[in-house]
Amino acid sequence: MKTKEIRDLSVDELKQKERDLVDELFRLKVRRATGQLDSSAMMKHVRKDIARIKTVLKEREIRG
Repeated sequence: MKTKEIRDLSVDELKQKERDLVDELFRLKVRRATGQLDSSAMMKHVRKDIARIKTVLKEREIRG
């Protein structure tokens, strides 16, 4: 997910997307632990998306 796409979302949509990504990251970690994960690169992408969303939320919080 690109930063431009994230900035176009509302605060509620961002919070929901963050929850969804955290759930997805958990599922990826479980798959990795059981040896079913083919590519660990997906975990990196999900973590970065979560960080981008948190950054945008924090920016909006500061601006008020």
